[in-house]
Amino acid sequence: MIHQLIASLYNPKVTMPSDERFYTEVLKDINNDSVFSQLYFLMKQRDVLEQTPLFFQKKLKMHYQTALYQNIFIKKQMELLFDLFEEARIETIPLKGVYFAEEYFGHIGARATTDIDLLIRKKDIQQAVHAVKKLGFDLEEEPIPSHFHVSFSKMIPGSPYPLTVEIHWDILRETTADLQIEEFWKEARPVRAYRKVKALSGYHTFYMICLHGWRHNLDSPKYYLDIIQMINVLEGKLPYERLFQDAKRHQTVKRMGRTLSLVYEKYPMLTDIAPLGAYIAPKKKQGQKKGSRFASYAQFIGYQFFSYDTIRHSSVELKLWLLPTRRDLLSQVNQDPKRFSYLSLLSRLYKKRCLNAVKALISIF
Repeated sequence: MIHQLIASLYNPKVTMPSDERFYTEVLKDINNDSVFSQLYFLMKQRDVLEQTPLFFQKKLKMHYQTALYQNIFIKKQMELLFDLFEEARIETIPLKGVYFAEEYFGHIGARATTDIDLLIRKKDIQQAVHAVKKLGFDLEEEPIPSHFHVSFSKMIPGSPYPLTVEIHWDILRETTADLQIEEFWKEARPVRAYRKVKALSGYHTFYMICLHGWRHNLDSPKYYLDIIQMINVLEGKLPYERLFQDAKRHQTVKRMGRTLSLVYEKYPMLTDIAPLGAYIAPKKKQGQKKGSRFASYAQFIGYQFFSYDTIRHSSVELKLWLLPTRRDLLSQVNQDPKRFSYLSLLSRLYKKRCLNAVKALISIF
């Protein structure tokens, strides 16, 4: 349902659904997704919000207002960090977040965010960490081996959840690609009155957003929305030839191709705006109905192990899947870390995976 609604917002040939039951189902679809703000703002922008039932409008507006206040607070925290970075002469690039909402959705409240992601040059990481801690972000999360960021949090008065700053020096694990992050820095442009705070070019923002959607296996409509919105905003200015040439050098062709193929397959009207042509992966014959448990499981396996351009990169992912970090284990089995050893948690994870595989196989019959 949610994808049908999104398609109606971007496809001028499609009219807004009028059945109230449709919007009831949409709310069920998006109840656990952070897309309320995007839908509210896009529908207001396109002057179609009033064509929807009142209960739907109220729900979207409530979440939009919450996201707006939250984003305003987060932006203020970012600007305090930027002031410290300017003082310490640390170059930084905000990733996603409130700047992405303003630049590509048109308003600070048009896309909810919950943390601050900053790209820092590797040589400046320690200085950046010092600045972040100076602002009170002193709850350091355990670093993930071979990962590309470190995280620091602080509790916010009146909120049960901390605000987190992620300091990135890359946007992919170095062991699974040959991404040249310096290329992103070279085309970045200064942000407003700042000298050291920069913004990614539209091209590199799109590249990053596609990889971000891939990393989350496009498991939420919000990742589709980010990509679709950028395609619409940039219109015909997306150089797909350059994108895939760069992806070949960076060894991210399969990730980029897989992500865009799935987005274009679900939203075919994008071809009228920015045709992918030969760069889109050919559709494979589906042995199972889309949406079935087995099809979803097969899709996950393809994402997990066959999204890499080299056998070496796939083997790195396989090793991490077989022997995940303790932090990843805890997030996957949702257990109290004080009660279980690493081996016990690993055993529980394997049991969970085996059960999911059996359920997927049973669904065939």
